[in-house]
Amino acid sequence: MTEFISIEDHGPVRLITMNRADKKNALTHAMYAALADGIAGTDADPALRVTVITGAADSFTSGNDLADFAAPQPAVRPVERFLQTIATAKKPLFAAVNGLAVGVGVTMLLHCDVVYAAPEATFTMPFTNLALVPEAGSSLLMPRLAGHQRASEILLFGEPFDAAEAARIGIVNRVVPRAGLVAFALERAALLATKAPAAVRLTKQLLKSAGTNVSDRIEEEGAIFQAQMKTAEAAEAFTAFRERRKPDFSKFG
Repeated sequence: MTEFISIEDHGPVRLITMNRADKKNALTHAMYAALADGIAGTDADPALRVTVITGAADSFTSGNDLADFAAPQPAVRPVERFLQTIATAKKPLFAAVNGLAVGVGVTMLLHCDVVYAAPEATFTMPFTNLALVPEAGSSLLMPRLAGHQRASEILLFGEPFDAAEAARIGIVNRVVPRAGLVAFALERAALLATKAPAAVRLTKQLLKSAGTNVSDRIEEEGAIFQAQMKTAEAAEAFTAFRERRKPDFSKFG
């Protein structure tokens, strides 16, 4: 754990804040390890349903702390563990982008399920400017979101773009005033946390599946649909519908 990552649990919602404002929340190895632990902890805890990631002050994260990354690195690099953790998380991941997002501050968003951003937020993927290449699967995921030409322009030129453009190309779901951004993300996460947890996890699993064949996906959905029909979650949903009340999924993990 590190002092620069704060974790607060708001009922079934975990809020993880990158909290190194004097360095614009630049990420160190220790911070990556804490981020990975926080997300994995949500997956492991039946009482937690959703993770929300944000940054302190006026930045989401300015990317990697270059001085920290120049130092000797452990055999298992925390950044790689973080990227694998965020890419394979079973429970929904939200991001509240409050300001500057650079490098991994953008690429991590491509693995989140829901992203809200403040109007002041800016997004930059400056890899070629640093004689580097895209990371975190962004060369695959950006074209899926933005199309090949727009993704090429973003990744080849490394120029910043604003929250409105991020929403237009699909990185951001909604632009929300910064003063209420985290509260809005927590509210939406809490709403999602009231839904049937297995159904939410399975829906995320389907959405993240790499398969593109429609016939195969129909069969996959059908098998999961039929299995889910026999669960206690579904029984509660159907009973609540008949009784004209809201279903209570709080007892399901």
